[in-house]
Amino acid sequence: MKYIKSISRLPQLIITLSFHLSVWIIERFSNVKKYEEIVDKLNELERGTLGKDIAECLISNKLRLVPGYESHDLKHVLLDYKMTPVDEIRMQAFMIGNGNISVPSLAIFLYGFLLLPNKWRIFYGDFKQGLASQSIKSWQIEQYSKYYTADLRKRVVGSKNIELVMKTKLTKIALITSCMSMLLGGFGMLYCLPYLFSPVLEDLVGAGFPFLGGAILFAAGLLSFSVTNKKSGSINAYETVGT
Repeated sequence: MKYIKSISRLPQLIITLSFHLSVWIIERFSNVKKYEEIVDKLNELERGTLGKDIAECLISNKLRLVPGYESHDLKHVLLDYKMTPVDEIRMQAFMIGNGNISVPSLAIFLYGFLLLPNKWRIFYGDFKQGLASQSIKSWQIEQYSKYYTADLRKRVVGSKNIELVMKTKLTKIALITSCMSMLLGGFGMLYCLPYLFSPVLEDLVGAGFPFLGGAILFAAGLLSFSVTNKKSGSINAYETVGT
């Protein structure tokens, strides 16, 4: 039984060691003193403010601001994700849904996604929450440190209609797919067109079927684009009325 528990904890241990190693490497090549002074100033702010909460969180967990990743700790506190391996992956799932699709975010999320398959449902829930929330990918500590955390959290998290957001995202994907279908179909038709006027029967037959396939692909894309574009218009109208 103890052996099974040890095996189940192994992925989280790997993630924890990886994060600590990454932070250690970054700190070795950065001016840590500067960031310690920032935390000291944040700790002087009024209780309940985001800056004060960030400072208290770092101090209680015996951590420091990671040079170049200060906004990372802002998001931890604002979104109420703890400084644990699982919550780190959960926060990255939220941020990807929130529009922060960067190499570090994707790398950290995929790392946790592969090592923690038993948490996939939780990660998906966080991703949807990110979709339904106001974008915070560009937020910086100096901009929001004096605002109250509870007010900011209420304003940001879950502030959008998730069903409407999902429909909008799917509509955009459908429009892009339709355009790609028309583009590929049109290219195939143009490529085969000269061969349709060839006196050689083999060229005529060989180009005829691809040309027909391209025409079908183009027509299907055009039809899909038209239908999806109408749906997109109705969704935008509903969103405008809702606001």
